[in-house]
Amino acid sequence: MKLSILTRFLENYAPLNYQEDYDNSGLIVGEADQEIHSALVALDCTEEIIDEAIVHNCNLIITHHPIVFKGLKKLTGKTYIERVVIKAIKHNIALYAIHTNLDHVHNGVSGEICKRLQLKNPRILKPKTHLLKKLVTFCPVAQAMQVREALFNAGAGQISNYSECSFNTEGYGTFNGNEQSNAFVGEKGTQHQEQEIRIETIFRSQDERKVLVALLENHPYEEVAYDIYALENKLENVGAGMVGWLENGMEATEFLSYLKERMNVQVIRYTRPGLKKIRRVAVCGGSGSFLLGDAIAANADVFITGDFKYHEFFDADKKLMIADIGHFESEQFTSNLLTGIIREQFPEFSVRLTEHNTNPVHYFF
Repeated sequence: MKLSILTRFLENYAPLNYQEDYDNSGLIVGEADQEIHSALVALDCTEEIIDEAIVHNCNLIITHHPIVFKGLKKLTGKTYIERVVIKAIKHNIALYAIHTNLDHVHNGVSGEICKRLQLKNPRILKPKTHLLKKLVTFCPVAQAMQVREALFNAGAGQISNYSECSFNTEGYGTFNGNEQSNAFVGEKGTQHQEQEIRIETIFRSQDERKVLVALLENHPYEEVAYDIYALENKLENVGAGMVGWLENGMEATEFLSYLKERMNVQVIRYTRPGLKKIRRVAVCGGSGSFLLGDAIAANADVFITGDFKYHEFFDADKKLMIADIGHFESEQFTSNLLTGIIREQFPEFSVRLTEHNTNPVHYFF
C-alpha cells in the first residue's frame, strides 16, 4: 500500500499537532506516495535497525524516537545520525517517528504502562491546552439541523464522553445584497431580516478544515458568516503522563517488586517511601521529571518515570515516592503497542517487531 495510507492512520491515532514544539515526529525520510510492503517497528532507529530492515526486506521503519531532532546541515557519515539517514536513503527505506504525539494520547506510551501495572480508571495527568477551537455561525431556522448534523459528522461537538454538543440561540440577521448578489432569501437592493439560529460548537484544531468544508457545503447562504475562536480549555484526554489506581494497596517494597516484574526492569532508583500504602500511581514514559509537581498535586503515592537527576529526587520532599525505572525501560513496550494497532488495522500488511534491544544504557551487577 502507499505509505500515506499507513501514516494517515498513525496520525489519526496520535495527531502530529499533539507533539511538543521541540519534537520531530512524522515522516523523516521517504515520500508519501511510495509503495511499502513491510515495516519494522523499534523504539530507536540505529544502524543495527537499518541493517535488520535490509535483512528482512522492510522498506519502512517506524520508531518512537525520531532519528533527526534538529536540522542536518551535512550528510557526510561522520555521526551515527548521518550514517542512518544515508543508509536508509541508499536502500530506499522510509523512516517515520511517532514520539511525543504518542506520549500525549490516552492509549499511548503512558497508557501502555497503566495497562502493564493494571491501574484502574487511568486519566491524563497534565492535559494539554490550545488544541480546541470554537465555531460560531448563523443559519436560517429551517436549515439549522442540517448544518449542525454536518458539523457533527465532521468532528465538531465532541466533549469528553459526549458528542453532538452545541449551544443554539435564536435571533434575526440583516443583509442587503447588491446587483451581483445571489441571495438565498430576500430581494436585491432591499434590506432583508431573517430569523436565524446562532450555532456554537467546539472542535479539535486538526479538524478545522473538515469542519469548515462541512459548514460551507451545507449552509444555504451564498456568503456564510462564521467566527472561529482559539480556546484556552484543556483537552482532558490529551496530555502528558497518566494517573490511576491499584485495585489493592501495596506496601512500598511489595510495590517495587511488583513494578520490577511487571515492567521487566533490572534496576529501580527510588526515594524513601512514606508510611502509607501505595494506591494512587502516576506514570510517564521517558523523561518525566517535569511532571513531578503534577503528580504531587494529583495526590499520587508514587511517580514512575525515567531520567530523574540527582537533585530532582529531593523535590519529592516526602510527599510521594519517585520510582525511576529508566528511559528505555519505561518506553520499551511502545513498540508492541505500535505493532499491535497496525496489525489490527492492516491485517494483510507485514509488520515486524525488532529483535534488537536499542537501549544505550547497560548495567553492571
